Formats: sequence, structure tokens, C-alpha cells
Amino acid sequence: MTPPPPSPRRANPLRDPQDRRLPRIAGPCGLVLFGVTGDLSRKKVMPAIYDLANRGLLPPGFSLVGFARRDWADQDFAQIVHDSVKEHARTEFREEVWKQLAEGFRFVPGDFDDDAAFDQLRRTIHELDEVRGTDGNHAFYLAIPPGFFGTVAKQLKEHGLTDTDGDSWRRVVIEKPFGHDLASARELNAELDGVFPPETIFRIDHYLGKETVQNILATRFANNMFEPLWNSNYVDHVQITMAEDVGIGGRAGYYDGIGAARDVIQNHLLQLMALVAMEEPTSFEPEALRLEKQKLLASVTLPRRLDLTTARGQYLAGWSGGEKVRGFLEEEGIRRTSTTETYAAVTLHVENRRWAGVPFYLRTGKRLGRRVTEVAVVFKRAPHQPFSETAVEELTHNVLVIRVQPDEGMTLRFGSKVPGTAMEIRDVNMDFAYGGSFTESSPEAYERLILDVLLGDPPLFPRHEEVELSWQILDPVLEHWERKGKPEPYASGTWGPASADAMLARDGRTWRRP
Repeated sequence: MTPPPPSPRRANPLRDPQDRRLPRIAGPCGLVLFGVTGDLSRKKVMPAIYDLANRGLLPPGFSLVGFARRDWADQDFAQIVHDSVKEHARTEFREEVWKQLAEGFRFVPGDFDDDAAFDQLRRTIHELDEVRGTDGNHAFYLAIPPGFFGTVAKQLKEHGLTDTDGDSWRRVVIEKPFGHDLASARELNAELDGVFPPETIFRIDHYLGKETVQNILATRFANNMFEPLWNSNYVDHVQITMAEDVGIGGRAGYYDGIGAARDVIQNHLLQLMALVAMEEPTSFEPEALRLEKQKLLASVTLPRRLDLTTARGQYLAGWSGGEKVRGFLEEEGIRRTSTTETYAAVTLHVENRRWAGVPFYLRTGKRLGRRVTEVAVVFKRAPHQPFSETAVEELTHNVLVIRVQPDEGMTLRFGSKVPGTAMEIRDVNMDFAYGGSFTESSPEAYERLILDVLLGDPPLFPRHEEVELSWQILDPVLEHWERKGKPEPYASGTWGPASADAMLARDGRTWRRP
């Protein structure tokens, strides 16, 4: 009996024809999700899939296959997705959307080395091609520990799951960390390249999917007022911060031995730095963007004295958000002798004409003063100020701050005269906030990134060359810290260890306090 064709696309009142934020709709396809029981799948991937469907951006026959070591039936998996969507989805839950989406849910139980399970997965995908019209187009999302990437990729190849026919496609999605150093990153890249062509490997860095991160490109290249100042003639230094006010939570098994530098600087912060400092691409096509990011990362150098130009710390017990919190070594699952850093700061330089002599300060940490991610471009003081010293004693550097999260937007700080008869100048702020300027809300990062995977559009995904260049930058720092011993303690709720402040003080600068 021939199955009925998928129902025609219904009109979606949530999608305005004039909405240009996510206007593209994925063609016939499905997604296989490995690691469906993890936090990433439940809190990010599953809700994002529902939100895309709710906005009319997935095909009517879209299918989702879960793979995990659980004795579940299809309806059990559907209940897991349902609970995740109800708790974490960004858009309103709508029963008609859910019913259409849930018709394409399937579950395959098994281990990553279970040949029978991958045979069943192949049969399941073939059945979806027939019943749901997915046309042989499937993405494999590996929301699993990196140590299993190679095993799963090999299994997919051996069981014919990477084979394509005609215009159909197969793609793989992996999450950070992409290795733990340069050698392991190269090994991982070789394993994946042996199974999937490079253009079908999507390395997700969710920060690159944030609207405010992409606005860095718009700010730089759509506004002529910034480009003449975006160089060492006018920029004093750049600070890139990702601060969290929470501890490691339930991530002890992952975090201990990884640390702040591998977890954040190697990927998120170096990618932010590349977008801030790269040259203008010839277009916003994926290859043109990658080329400029790679050129920038290849130009990054470390100072000679890493003991004076880097800092690392480990949070102690203290107060955060009005609550008494434990120190890192007191967290459940953490070794009492752990030397893993929860705070990391590095000084980097870019050896090219645009940025010669401009330091880039990157920092990240847990249990800091507040949750904030921002890029601060700090400009040099005016070379001559025809004012008395008292008139400008409260005047600091001009700063352009790009707020990635929360309170997404931008702030420009500059000097202005205080009303009155005296010539007194103080800093004032000019603010742009997404919430106050646009009526529509920004799509969540995973919505954009998953849709790009299904469309085969890779501009926001770092290729293996960028990953390896990032490890080349960070590896000497990690090796220096390993020789140095224990990280410096800092109290929870503060802005990190004293050595981080001393790092900037040696250059006559101070960290921003967001």
C-alpha cells in the first residue's frame, strides 16, 4: 500500500511574509540526534527544532530520530521531546504544530558500538524517506562527548548511513570542545574527514549564532563612521569578556580537566576576536568569511612573558546573588587536588598593519560579579585637549561596547559638557538596545544554526583550519600554566584573581567592570 504524501504546508500566522530574519525554509529532510538524554538536547536542540517548526521554517515531513541507550518506544521519545519543548521552547506551544512534528518522531535504542542498532537506524531512515518524504536528506547531530565522535562517525560509514544517492545529502554536526589541544584536534579532524567531506561537517559554536555577534559584522562594514577609526591609530586596546555568575553546576565530569581557557577562550572568545579584528571580506559567502578569519587567527601572537601577560584562577566560597556558595574544590564531583582553572585571561597581539601595537585582552570566568558577554573597543585619548586639568578629571577613554548578552545592544561612551557656566566635561553613554529598537524578538542561536545545517549554509561554522589555528594560539599558554602549578584563588562574586588586575596594570590599563 502506497503511503499518503505529506500534507501540504499550512499557513503559519507566526511567520510574516515581510520577516527577513529567518526567511529561508528547509527542504525535505530529517535529523538524527545522538545523546537525546543530555542537557544540550533537552534544553537547546529539541526546543529549537520545535520553534523552527512553529515559525513554519521546517518542511511538513521533517523527521527527528533519537538514538540513545534507553529501552524506549517511539512514544516514550515523543514524551521526552514534549516535556523539553514545554519547558524550554521560545515560542508558544501550539497543539497543531506539535501533532504534525510528532508524526515524524522515531527512536532507536543502542550503544555507539552496537552494530544491530545502526542497522536499525539505517532501516528507520529508509522508512522515513518512504513515509515522510525526507528524500534521503539527513543530518546527524552528535550531542555526545567528543571521545565518541570518531566511533559514531565510523559506525555511520560502515553501515552505509553516509552514502548519498543523486542530489540527496548527509551532514554531521558536532559540538565543542573540538579536541583538548592541537594534536587531539588534528586527530579528531582526520577521523571526521575520513568519513564526511569537509563541506558537510558543521562544527557548532552557538555564540556565532547570536544576533549580537553577527551584528559585529554589520556594525563594522555597514557604517562608514567606524572603519576609519578601526585601527591602531585610534584604538588603544580591546577587551573581550565572557563572565558568568554561576559555578560549574552539574558539569563537574566535563569541566574538571578542561577548564575555562579550553571551554571558552579557544572557541567563543577567539571567534569573537576574529570577527572584531578581521579585514573586510569580499562578500559574506562562507569561503570569503572563513578566509578573513583564518588570516586574522594566523596573525595572532603571544607576548614572550606569559607569566606577566596571562592569569588564571579558581573560585573560592563566597557570596553570589545574595547567596552563600561553595568553592570550586568543594563542588560535587571535583577532585580536592584539582588544578583546573575557573578563570582565565590572556593578552594577545595581532601582527599586521591594522593592529600592530594594540593588545587584545580576553577573559572568562565563573562565579564572577555578574553574567555578561561583551566586546569593548577602547579608543585612545585625544592627543591634545585645550581644557584645564580639572575640567576633564572625570573624563576617561571613549569606548564602543558591543553587548552580546544579556541586555543585547551597544553603548558608545564619550565626553560631554556638564550644563552650567564652567567648562566641565564628563562621560556620557549613548545606548542602542535590541529590545527598544526592534519589535520582533531575535531567534535563539540554535534555531539559526540548526536551520543553517539543514540548508547546507555554513558561514557561521568554523572549519577545521580555524579550530587548529585557535589551538596553536592557546597551547603555549596551557603548557605554561601546567608547569606553573595551582591557579590563584579568588572569592566568588568578585571579578577574578589579583593577577588579572596586575596583568593590565603593568600596561597602565584596567579591566572594565560591566
